[in-house]
Amino acid sequence: MPPTLAKLVHHSTLKLTVRAGGDRLDVPVRWAHVSELADPVPYMEGGELLLITALKLDAEDPEAMRRYVKRLVGAGVVGLGFAVGVNYDEIPQALVDAAEEAGLPLLEVPRRTPFLAVSKVVSAEIAADQYQAVTAGFAAQRELTKHALTDGPEGLLGALASQVDGWAALYDASGAVVATAPEWAGRRAARIIADVERLRERPAPASSVVAAPDNEDRVELHSLGTGRRPRAALAVGTAAALGTAERYAVHSAIALLTLTTERSRSLHAAEQRIGAAVLRMLLAGEPDHARAVAGHLYGGLLDAPFRLIVAVSGANGDPLGALAEVVESAAVRAGEAVLVVPEGERLVVLAVDGGAAVGACGEYAAGLEAARAGEQAAGGDEDELIVGVSAPVGPVAAGAAYKQAEQALSVARRRGRVYVEHEQLAAGSVVPLLADDAVKAFADGLLRPLYEHDATGRGDLVASLRAWLSRHGQWDAAAADLGVHRHTLRYRMRRVEEILGRSLDDPDARMELWLALKATSAE
Repeated sequence: MPPTLAKLVHHSTLKLTVRAGGDRLDVPVRWAHVSELADPVPYMEGGELLLITALKLDAEDPEAMRRYVKRLVGAGVVGLGFAVGVNYDEIPQALVDAAEEAGLPLLEVPRRTPFLAVSKVVSAEIAADQYQAVTAGFAAQRELTKHALTDGPEGLLGALASQVDGWAALYDASGAVVATAPEWAGRRAARIIADVERLRERPAPASSVVAAPDNEDRVELHSLGTGRRPRAALAVGTAAALGTAERYAVHSAIALLTLTTERSRSLHAAEQRIGAAVLRMLLAGEPDHARAVAGHLYGGLLDAPFRLIVAVSGANGDPLGALAEVVESAAVRAGEAVLVVPEGERLVVLAVDGGAAVGACGEYAAGLEAARAGEQAAGGDEDELIVGVSAPVGPVAAGAAYKQAEQALSVARRRGRVYVEHEQLAAGSVVPLLADDAVKAFADGLLRPLYEHDATGRGDLVASLRAWLSRHGQWDAAAADLGVHRHTLRYRMRRVEEILGRSLDDPDARMELWLALKATSAE
């Protein structure tokens, strides 16, 4: 740290004597400045030892000295050096009393000690302190590099925590805690995840200082990565602000972790290219070739039941990239293999059925669904991410799974949903699917002649057709539902056939008419 007033007082060549404020000599001196101005405050930055001879001061006026000293203290001046034997043979009592009252250390500088000597000592001590800090910083950098190469990020965090006498934590691209040092820091790291999330929303490089819960310590957050979206984040918690040597250590850790992150990104891009080739082989019905190309890269993923996830987006921002990060981070934390293939405005994911990656995808989509509902209620824009998920399949059925995911995607788009699984299509009803605009247009065109006939008051053909179809062509039951004689109903059905030019004996015609009636009633 910079030299203190106490160190200057004990310096053998300066011969300084303490006249006031002797209990505050442990403050650091950041510079020594000479000024004979009656008000030097505008030229102070704080932390200075001010050297004067009182050439332009009425140093014997108590009130003037109280005002002078008060302004110095307010400007952050840490000490006042008064040269005796120049304008005054000794320090005036008014100045001594004012300094004592304000708690400002007052040092007597003997005539044989020029101000230049004091400045040289302060400058030399500051330079020595900075050199020591730089030397310590380089030593810390070597130590951190050694641990990064031999022990990976976990070892680097441990060395960093030791260097700053605090704790350190590493977060992945989704904001989850990956590693901490020491181990007890895990709970503290988890408490500031919200702050990490806010940091990740800013372009890299970014940093911020946050107060840990319960004022346990001071935490610095730094984003890692050189891309537009930070790939990770580093948290460093300490009891006090970092010194120069500690700052060097933190910056070294950021550089090393960023190099690791960028290297991981390059490897990740290579894995994605392999994954794209593996996916193409699976969809082409060549699972054996896919296994041969994948090797051990995806573990047993290709041998276990998996799901295919297809996501599309035309929204601003990078919703597909965010979804990929969520899925990949969940898989890494669970020790699962996952295959993620970006395809322009489409993302394809092959993940273990019932695994963490599929679960994280569903949770992420549920959050978007809730946000979308809120935006629609407020009249805001919708998030355009749409996700379709296949049923569990094996490698031989990968092509069928892809079609299932696309079918689920299509249904999600029509229903205004973010996330639909293929099983949900069979579990529900086909009726909601009739809400498609093309289906409605077909139904309107098919039934329009009947509606136009009924509008003339010459019969109720639409209601009669609906009743007859709902009773599976049973004349008596349908006539009873309508409250008419069965001969009347028979006449109406002949009119329906004549107007539409279709035979009701044709099962396809009956099916189309029934679906058309359901489509128009769903409006």
